Amino acid sequence: MATGETTHFGFDSVRTDEKQGRVNDVFHAVARRYDLMNDLMSAGLHRAWKADMIAALRPPANRPFRHLDVAGGTGDVAFRVLDAGGDETRVTVLDINPDMLGVGRERAGERYGDDPRLDFVEGNAEELPFPDGSFDAYTIAFGIRNVPRIERALAEAFRVLRHGGRFLCLEFSRVDVPVLDKVYDLYSFNVIPRLGQAVTGDGEPYRYLVESIRRFPPPGAFSDMIANAGFRRVTHRAMTGGIVALHSGWKL
Repeated sequence: MATGETTHFGFDSVRTDEKQGRVNDVFHAVARRYDLMNDLMSAGLHRAWKADMIAALRPPANRPFRHLDVAGGTGDVAFRVLDAGGDETRVTVLDINPDMLGVGRERAGERYGDDPRLDFVEGNAEELPFPDGSFDAYTIAFGIRNVPRIERALAEAFRVLRHGGRFLCLEFSRVDVPVLDKVYDLYSFNVIPRLGQAVTGDGEPYRYLVESIRRFPPPGAFSDMIANAGFRRVTHRAMTGGIVALHSGWKL
């Protein structure tokens, strides 16, 4: 990597090799309250967005299905996939942050006991510790914008999917409804950090998360990145006035 390579951390410019450590600090600070804050920040809408992603995924009920959920340490998406699939569904949760994984393992134990259909792996989305063609599907929800080198993560997603496998990414997007865009900005920059301060004792992680949404590529540009990684039939669908978008691609 070139010494001068930089990327964004919120609205700040940082060295690319420093971003992951800063992101880790953010999620270390919020791990225990992460899902609660998602409920509060989105007024519960994140549940509907994730439900739409699982509906698009359609895990099969009657055949083996290997699924990888990346940056999903607390297990919120993984549990949905496991519940929607059949007895032969296997879900691997990968997250780079051990605190988030700790929360996920604890919740999985309470919900499923020692279920062999679910496992948690600490790893980097840019260097997945799995062989080529290991999975039938790959999801990442609200995590791709925190990856320092998004192109590498997309290339790795393509590599570990089998032929015919599906990539689904749920990510914040660009509000495209007049008036709603202004309201959304006011809410994001003024309410969310204060809410984070009240619930977690630290508002700065949520200031970063709000800023990182504004630095993420618009849906069309991100779709181009997905296609450049090798995926075909790439689409994106705006949800809730463009607050989020569901991106899809196939390894064909």
